[in-house]
Amino acid sequence: MKIRKAIIPVAGLGTRFLPATKAQPKEMLTLVDKPVIQYVVEEAVAAGIEEIIFVTSQTKRAIEDHFDRNAELEDRLAEKGRKEDLERLLKISSLAKFAFVRQPLPLGDGHAILSALPFVDEREPVAVLFGDDVFDAPLPVTAQLVAAYERNREPVIALYDVGRENVSKYGIASGEPTDGRLMRLTGFVEKPPIEEAPSSLAAVGRYVITPEIMARLKTQTASKDGEIRLADAFSGHLAAGGRLYGRIVDGVRYDCGNKLQFLIAAVDFALKHPEVNGKGEFEEFLRDRCGGAGGSKVRSS
Repeated sequence: MKIRKAIIPVAGLGTRFLPATKAQPKEMLTLVDKPVIQYVVEEAVAAGIEEIIFVTSQTKRAIEDHFDRNAELEDRLAEKGRKEDLERLLKISSLAKFAFVRQPLPLGDGHAILSALPFVDEREPVAVLFGDDVFDAPLPVTAQLVAAYERNREPVIALYDVGRENVSKYGIASGEPTDGRLMRLTGFVEKPPIEEAPSSLAAVGRYVITPEIMARLKTQTASKDGEIRLADAFSGHLAAGGRLYGRIVDGVRYDCGNKLQFLIAAVDFALKHPEVNGKGEFEEFLRDRCGGAGGSKVRSS
């Protein structure tokens, strides 16, 4: 079946960005003039996704409002003749069909995915995107995974080389290359010491899950901390003889749940923004600010 739907879990509290996230969702923090969550949604839509199910919490109403119409603001922009701004606003609500469901308790990413079941046909594959990761890629990362799924009809995980020095922060994949940037996976090691890591390829926040994975989540026992985790479902799938693939993604990843990476993303996206850096103004500012006697360290767009 064609992948038409995506689940985006956004119920987390975003405590790493306090106090900014005390009254707004972390996913609504902006990279130049768009919130992080809009970049994630646009990536999904560019991969052919038609319906998006947000799994939210009671603190995430702003996300729902962002993807809804705002008649008062639209009327004001129309009255003032701000046609381009109005078109940008109208495009947001028409990106896809949106549904919102609340995860009542923080019981893990697997539980969040299960919360979306009322909107998903259990016989169809579905994409899963987490809001912390934003990619600048020649082909949208979700599209890369969809292509891998269509080739093998098996669940697919996005893999990204995080470098040996960072493996202890991630779930690290093991497996064998099959074709190009595709791997058939044999397992995961959660946050291994450098000397024990089977590779430097980390699972990052993009997946295609199949009905078999969804069925496993439904019967899965919670971990010791009471959470149902997607990673455990993948491990169980492998242990039962199932096939699981990893796609080493093309593109640059920004972990927007990390303050430094978020700021780096903001700078890189600003360098490509026609209004902010159309004539090189922002790049010139950065060169003046950061260049010093040792020369500029700014990465040109």
